[in-house]
Amino acid sequence: MGMNATQLIKMANQIGAFFASQPDPAQARTEYAQHLKRQWDPQMRTALYAHLDASDGEGLSEFALQVLRDLRGQIEPQAASV
Repeated sequence: MGMNATQLIKMANQIGAFFASQPDPAQARTEYAQHLKRQWDPQMRTALYAHLDASDGEGLSEFALQVLRDLRGQIEPQAASV
């Protein structure tokens, strides 16, 4: 994967700022989660969650951190079953 945690955090925060500015907070959270799932490669999402787990989400905005934690099951790629 070509992106490091710093780049992923920056992108997650920028996208999060857009969605956080929406008038309906619940819808904003759902749409942010859907955006990450649709637009981010599974490796990017896995790397973002690895950072979240290793550093408790250091550098992530409050909005991004809250959505990543609360909607993890919808965003994080599932491990392939063997």
